[in-house]
Amino acid sequence: MIEPKQIQAEASDKMMAAVMYLDDTLAQIRAGKASARILDSIRVDYYGSMSPLANVATITTPDARTIQIMPWEKKMLSDIERAIINSNLGLAPNNNGECIRLILPPLTEERRRDLAKQCKNETETAKVSVRNARRDAIDVLKKQIKEGLPEDAEKDAENEVQKLHDKFIKQIDEIYAKKEKEIMTV
Repeated sequence: MIEPKQIQAEASDKMMAAVMYLDDTLAQIRAGKASARILDSIRVDYYGSMSPLANVATITTPDARTIQIMPWEKKMLSDIERAIINSNLGLAPNNNGECIRLILPPLTEERRRDLAKQCKNETETAKVSVRNARRDAIDVLKKQIKEGLPEDAEKDAENEVQKLHDKFIKQIDEIYAKKEKEIMTV
């Protein structure tokens, strides 16, 4: 028989993973101001292996509309530039021979709405993951009754899983509200 606390801990881990995934995904969505995290998904060929851009260059944001990428090795400039062009960010790199600058254009109102919609879709996916973790935990708890778990202990554990669900859904809503505000602020 599996202990109810163990089932709750597993559900909590799954729910936390959904929140962390949402946070990482939303960080990569450009919100009008420069952030080094929008480059997290870019991989560069570095001595035969695909490495994250942050592992081969220093990334800074000198102002609100500019990202500067200073590779540790000058020969990496063209590889980094090619990786940025091939990414789906829609940014044109400016290579001056020393570093690469990405100038972020201001977002149009329509583009802001599209980004907010994309964020909403990612948020809904995270909420579904949290709900699935709750459902799975409750199913396991119900099966534990057949193995000898008292019904009142199962109901208490079910209530705890529901409280975890509510806590993580609230976190997801807060993350989304913060990102939506960031996107819609001109």
